[in-house]
Amino acid sequence: AKKIRLPTAEQFLSFIPKKLELEWKINEEGLVEIYMPKFKGNLGKSFCRLIKKDENLVAKMDKIGSHVWKNLDGKRSVKEIHNILKKKFPKEENLDQRLFLFLSQMRSLQYIDY
Repeated sequence: AKKIRLPTAEQFLSFIPKKLELEWKINEEGLVEIYMPKFKGNLGKSFCRLIKKDENLVAKMDKIGSHVWKNLDGKRSVKEIHNILKKKFPKEENLDQRLFLFLSQMRSLQYIDY
């Protein structure tokens, strides 16, 4: 099996994350909500409408996740986003680990790519 090599911290900081084509909005509290369809096909969507269930999963971000999401413009590097977070949330602890975990999770969910 091919071994997956993780990027170094320096490489990761230079990555430029970008949002994939997803529907999202900012709610009343100023937090980001991402909408993911539960089904790709029409049958599943029709079934959701039939049983009056939402056909989307809603991923609700916290204040830090929302701020990161809004800055994923395909131009800013991870390092630039990290600097923005440090200015916006100076009292928050472990911002670097939180950012790295958030981005890794967003990528594994296929919400973003580098």
